[in-house]
Amino acid sequence: LDPYFSATKVAWILDNVPGARARAERGELAFGTIDSFLLWRLTNGQVHATDATNAARTMLYNIHDNAWDEDLLALFRVPRQLLPEVHDCNAEFGATPAALFGKPLPILGMAGDQQAATVGQACFSPGMMKSTYGTGCIALFNTGETAVASKNRLLTTIAYRLGGRTTYALEGSIFVAGAAVQWLRDGIGLLDSAAESESLAQEADEKQQLYVVPAFTGLGAPFWDARARGAIFGITRATGPAEIVRATLEAVCYQTRDLLEAMQADGAENLQTLRVDGGMVANDWLAQRLADILGVDVERPVVAETTALGAAYLAGLEIGFFGKQQNPLEGLSDAWQREARFTPEMDAESRAAGHAGWRD
Repeated sequence: LDPYFSATKVAWILDNVPGARARAERGELAFGTIDSFLLWRLTNGQVHATDATNAARTMLYNIHDNAWDEDLLALFRVPRQLLPEVHDCNAEFGATPAALFGKPLPILGMAGDQQAATVGQACFSPGMMKSTYGTGCIALFNTGETAVASKNRLLTTIAYRLGGRTTYALEGSIFVAGAAVQWLRDGIGLLDSAAESESLAQEADEKQQLYVVPAFTGLGAPFWDARARGAIFGITRATGPAEIVRATLEAVCYQTRDLLEAMQADGAENLQTLRVDGGMVANDWLAQRLADILGVDVERPVVAETTALGAAYLAGLEIGFFGKQQNPLEGLSDAWQREARFTPEMDAESRAAGHAGWRD
């Protein structure tokens, strides 16, 4: 069972590994995403299953019908019996053998990385948005039960599926976020530690119009330019390490605004609050700059590891930990706690001028 799933990889293996296709058609092989691999191992090979959010990333799943797509299976010549059963994000996926942890433990929650973070941030209402800032950045905007077909180069995806009801989202990816701070530290030696970026950004000369484009591996949404490369614009004799650090952090904010504007162009409702998580947002200066450049409040949760928290929320939801109220998601929303809120302080003219310079 392969933990790194893709439709093209499956097709290649079936066509090139001797006997693989015949074995797959006999039901002797299994393929799935990393979650299904872990579930298979945790249940001692008894359960081959996944959830809707992970299934949606295989290029073989119809997110509208919530089923493996027969046309795509035929296109890639992938036998249906090769693939896992697809469940809600909160479901009885199986249990571990008693010998593994001393007694059987139920496995009750499963979701993809960013979808779990969306649950962990309690973004359950249409119009809510979360953004995770790690090596890169992924933003999801809840569009409710409507799968918005993006005309602005965003991904239409499943945010979560609970009780047989699917909630969709628009998703945008930034290739480089925290990796840019790592480059400042390890690549050009402007920082001794990532945490030092906050104090240096505060020291920078605000009058300098410096822009860093951290396209080290191209540009993600909404540009999707794999050939783009990084650049620094606006250097003067007065430019120093502090200004370069500040502009690098601002680049993350500008890229987030690019995603938000693409989502709004796709008809997403006006955003009031952005919920953020990931290692980068421990930086208060960055969180405040996000609020300034986006023109919306930015909320940082008490629990920063929202992906793990979201998986735990799903299991708690299935086992009834959050109560049996008519809408169990209210219990999850009540459990979410805000650690800090950052309100925009920049005037609209400065905000617009700064972003115009970035887009140029």
